[in-house]
Amino acid sequence: MFVHSFFVKGLAHVSYIMGGKQQCAVIDPRRDVEEYIEAADAMGCTITHILETHLHADFISGHLELAKRTGAQIIAPRSAQCSFPHKAAGEGDEFELEHLMIRVIETPGHTPEHVCYLVTDRSRGSEPVGIFSGDTLFVGDVGRPDLFPGMADELAGKLFVSLGKLMELPDFVEVYPAHGAGSLCGKALSAKRSSTIGYERRYNPSLQTGTLETFKRLLLAEMPAAPDHFKRCSATNGKGPELVESLPLHRALDPASFNEAIESGALVLDIRSAAAFGGQHVPGAMNIDITGNFPTFSGWVLPVERELLLVSEGDLHIERALVELRRVGLDRVKGWLEAGIHGWAMAGFPVASVKQVSVHTLKSMMEKGGGFTLLDVRAKQEYEQLHIDGALHMPVPDARERYKEIPPEPVVCICNSGHRSSLAASILLSRGLTDVAQVPGGMMGWAAAGFSGECRLCQNVHGPKTGQKDFSRAK
Repeated sequence: MFVHSFFVKGLAHVSYIMGGKQQCAVIDPRRDVEEYIEAADAMGCTITHILETHLHADFISGHLELAKRTGAQIIAPRSAQCSFPHKAAGEGDEFELEHLMIRVIETPGHTPEHVCYLVTDRSRGSEPVGIFSGDTLFVGDVGRPDLFPGMADELAGKLFVSLGKLMELPDFVEVYPAHGAGSLCGKALSAKRSSTIGYERRYNPSLQTGTLETFKRLLLAEMPAAPDHFKRCSATNGKGPELVESLPLHRALDPASFNEAIESGALVLDIRSAAAFGGQHVPGAMNIDITGNFPTFSGWVLPVERELLLVSEGDLHIERALVELRRVGLDRVKGWLEAGIHGWAMAGFPVASVKQVSVHTLKSMMEKGGGFTLLDVRAKQEYEQLHIDGALHMPVPDARERYKEIPPEPVVCICNSGHRSSLAASILLSRGLTDVAQVPGGMMGWAAAGFSGECRLCQNVHGPKTGQKDFSRAK
């Protein structure tokens, strides 16, 4: 038996190829499937099965793409009642893949229909060797049960029972989860991407709670906000996503055609850095840096019903952006600005800018008594770990609706590095505010300049985004 993993940065999604000598299965594939096909070919294996542990909420799955390309059979939870051709699987069902026996364990909790796949390598022994646990059991955490309105308590109870099933497995069974640190499908995932049942039984905090009520209370406390695309991806995956080849064509647009598309209602998404966006950009554009957590924040803040127009440095990063947008179900990309922002300005179209305020300038402004609103747009846990006295807290996605709560201008946006603060500035500008600035380097730069201690959540970029609070504050 071999297992090969694939990690998607940003979404922190882990998928797998698992197989024997000539045949293999892909577990929880992402939508862009070429890498699985290339890997299977390199191993001399044929992809015969596609295993879905559940209807993923945080990304669009590649099960239909992969089935179309390979002819492999899709296996999905029976209770999901998927609309596409597949083999429905439930508790106790078994199927073979050469010398591998795969048994289905129903594990609802993160979602109502979740299953895990327990694998026995009969060429080595009669006991199970590994389990593909999806979003039921992570390394250091468990799946969040609060993604379905009004069902958090019920699903938490089911998750407690499901985890009990997994804890009956032998200690040596390897655990292969569908996410690692950085995913919002849990709240304290480890950066380690695999584990064992025995290690998780002993050291996973969510498995140390004892009673059901304690488990529910601790699990549901301080859960991070769920992005907007979590509300639609599960349904799309159950129905069956559109094949990429059937999506509308996109193309490079000259400035005049780009402007016509804006006037027809398309939204401009600028994927350049905060510094480049701050220098000049198309008025009304949203800025999500392609080098940051691009897919998560795109799925979170971009309206799925509107066509998108991309701005990059020429054609740089366009293909990457298209792939990552499709991963979160943003399929309506009309095209991109062929001449870049320089060509746009040369064609006589208006440009806007965002003032960049260094941490040293910000410190001076604070010492002079303000006269502006410092808007901290990080997540709640980051803000509670460390923030500048007097800052107004508003997570960047909330700025879309809560911008009216911000006191009269000017406004200076800050996050941990500058990515989210630039996005926040672009949101505020699109809502009609005009005197908006952002802080390059953010709280990391503030700490590095010696103006405060370090924020552990900002510094530990690969670690969990929750944990023991340190209510220290920057002066």
